[in-house]
Amino acid sequence: MLRNTVGRIACFYLFLQGLKGVFGAGTDAVKSVSVTEGDSVTLNTDVKVQKDDQILWMFGPKDTRIAEIHRQNIYIDDTDMIFEKILQIDNQTGSLTIRNIRTEHTGLYKLSILSSRGTSYKRFNVTVYAHLANPVITRDSSDCSSSSERSSVSRCSLVCSVLNVSDVTLSWYKGISVLSSISVSDLSISLSLPLEVEYQDKNTYSCVIYNPIRNQTTHLDISRLCHTCKEPPGEHGVLAACLSAALLLALAGLMYFLYRKYKNMPQKGNGFEPHTHTVETAKTEEDEVQYAETGFFKQNGQKKKANETLETETIYSSIVT
Repeated sequence: MLRNTVGRIACFYLFLQGLKGVFGAGTDAVKSVSVTEGDSVTLNTDVKVQKDDQILWMFGPKDTRIAEIHRQNIYIDDTDMIFEKILQIDNQTGSLTIRNIRTEHTGLYKLSILSSRGTSYKRFNVTVYAHLANPVITRDSSDCSSSSERSSVSRCSLVCSVLNVSDVTLSWYKGISVLSSISVSDLSISLSLPLEVEYQDKNTYSCVIYNPIRNQTTHLDISRLCHTCKEPPGEHGVLAACLSAALLLALAGLMYFLYRKYKNMPQKGNGFEPHTHTVETAKTEEDEVQYAETGFFKQNGQKKKANETLETETIYSSIVT
């Protein structure tokens, strides 16, 4: 009786093995694959294709057929705009290669292998990450905005930011220790992370953005970004500005006085000042006009009479004309 029982158990075990060969014992565990946009990725079958084997690749929730090998004939769906001209299948192993992969290629890939040995399945969950740009560190524009704090501020407010990112984490590091972090999942948004440090801080700070496969780091240069805020001009500043302006005006007045003084001095040489100079003097200063005319009448009386005669003759000549 024991022998019959053992025989039944053995037969049942062989029956289960047969089912496993036909149905592949359900579906294999999903293999996760991460890749950066623009790279190539190969999904391996880990088998060697036989003459009568059929390899079938499907993608997405609708199990869309994208590539196939049947009786050693290769079929690739080039009509699918998502995978147009970027798919390649190995005729020896049936492995699928996706070249120049993009974020829209993220998703679940299913492999079915049908052969005389049975049917097996594989699944690949592919995640495509966008390229990471270097984070940008800037000083907070409001750091020096309050005039009451400008003279006493001793800390430097900084902001680390990145634009249009998804599935990333942004972190501030002090040496190798994380100070703060912020993460985003599926949405494409901009991230900002503040940090406050001392002006004279000698520690090493860095801002890091990373995803599961890559990271980008920007190191903080405290001496370049953090500096003392300029003080606004207070009472002492205004007084100094007024004194400077007054000094400049006084200097300008002195130079003008010296210029006028030396300009109006008689020229040495022929003993008299040109008549045109006397006219200019008469236009500018009344005292000089009176002095010049008084001297002219006394010393050149006869010349005045001659000038009057000449003026009369000139008028008469003009009338005859």
